[in-house]
Amino acid sequence: MKKIAVFVSGGGSNLQSIIDSVESGSLSLEIAVVISNKDDAYGLTRARNHGIPTRIVRHGDFDGREEFESRLISILDGYKVDLVVLAGFMRVLTPTFVRHYRHRIINIHPAILPSFPGTHGQQQAFDYGVRFSGCTTHFIDEGTDTGPIILQAVVPVLPEDTVDSMAARILREEHRIYPESLRLWAAGRLQIEGRKVRILPDDQSDGVK
Repeated sequence: MKKIAVFVSGGGSNLQSIIDSVESGSLSLEIAVVISNKDDAYGLTRARNHGIPTRIVRHGDFDGREEFESRLISILDGYKVDLVVLAGFMRVLTPTFVRHYRHRIINIHPAILPSFPGTHGQQQAFDYGVRFSGCTTHFIDEGTDTGPIILQAVVPVLPEDTVDSMAARILREEHRIYPESLRLWAAGRLQIEGRKVRILPDDQSDGVK
């Protein structure tokens, strides 16, 4: 069974959706470890409640990103992780880290990429006055939210919406498409072709390339 590591910095509700999918049997992979750069991230509590190993790696304890990421790589290699899953991890990964795990890092972004990349995607979309927003799962590359897109979900922006009510509706879709993206990956059905991710039929599964 393939192993993933989940990186969190906060509440970890997307982590919970992944845990629930694993425990229900609808997602066939092992969460080998949950890693956070913050001691008080509630995602760590979620992991511990389900008997999942956790590690805290405080970025402030290191002299620069290279040393910080070297420690992360050491932990991931120790757990023999196949995929890194970013679930609200509020640190930018360097090109060195991304190249080390080429095509083996997946992220979820709370907007319809390529629109509104970076932080506060929901607020950006809301302030812009969009009629529809949503979320995107994608492979990480060396840019900011520029990697090949796996799945997207769209939600309407209602006249009575606040940014919080819109964000809550987006979050429900995040909880749906993140486990589904990981199911496709675990089944070997994601194939990267340039900027695009092709979703293979079951009988053609041969893994990410």
